[in-house]
Amino acid sequence: MTPINISVVSPVYGSATLVPQLVSRLESVLADLGTFEIVLVEDGSPDESWEKVVQACRKSPRVVGIKLSRNFGQHHAIAAGLAHARGERVVVMDCDLQDPPEEIPRLLGTAQEGYDVVLARRLQRRDSWLNRVTSKGFYRFLTWLTGAPQDPAIANFGVYHRKVVDAINSLPEQMRFFPTMVRWVGFRTTTVDIQHAARSEGRSAYNLRKRLSLAADICLAYSDKPLRLVIFTGFAVSSIGFGFAIFMILRALRGEIEVLGYASLIVSVWILSGLLIQIMGVVGLYVGKTFEGVKNRPTFLVDRIERYEN
Repeated sequence: MTPINISVVSPVYGSATLVPQLVSRLESVLADLGTFEIVLVEDGSPDESWEKVVQACRKSPRVVGIKLSRNFGQHHAIAAGLAHARGERVVVMDCDLQDPPEEIPRLLGTAQEGYDVVLARRLQRRDSWLNRVTSKGFYRFLTWLTGAPQDPAIANFGVYHRKVVDAINSLPEQMRFFPTMVRWVGFRTTTVDIQHAARSEGRSAYNLRKRLSLAADICLAYSDKPLRLVIFTGFAVSSIGFGFAIFMILRALRGEIEVLGYASLIVSVWILSGLLIQIMGVVGLYVGKTFEGVKNRPTFLVDRIERYEN
């Protein structure tokens, strides 16, 4: 097989009208940069995205279409694309064209300076105010969770060396969050400032509910801080209970309590019951994620792969 210099991996969901434009712009940009392939991963989209991907594959030998058996999520679709990408350098980008393909040569040029990971940093996000606010809150939470600074201006768009892709592909965890996995594997990393385009059509699939769900999954998969927080909460409640006990003893010694034991009993029952339920809930979530992990199911299932045929 002909060696591939550059692979572009793009998950496709709800973007049927954008697929032809994405392929056209990518082919125009990459034409002078060596051999390349465009890997489009259709993630169980409800519209006609797969039909558009198939049309693109039949028109160009450089396009590879991968259809997943159902909607697994954006980061699982990226994992599917990385598993099939053959390039020495792999570009990961969304299909909504908010990250312009015309910025890829700059990213590749920086990568040639010796960097294994070149991340695109969006100078000014062209999203709705709700998306900007929820995204900023999400990355602040992620910063607290991982203990490492997370920049909301940086997402998936970037250039990754083959050894970085191979390292990410080797990670066995089922909960996939691409930016965190990139940071975990390490290697020499830098950023390049780019312009961010407005979404021309459609809406982002990441609503508030999905962001909260993703945050919870990341929390359980990549951090033990919730368990540490439970320990801290238990210590705080115990301290409050100890202080309340001293207060009640002093009142009893002064003869200020008419019904002995009633107040302390009610307060203790409510506080300790709530604390125990909270602890059991957090531990239960971790047990549930462990249960999902030991099943050792694949992170994605491919329904079919479409390639150019003469």
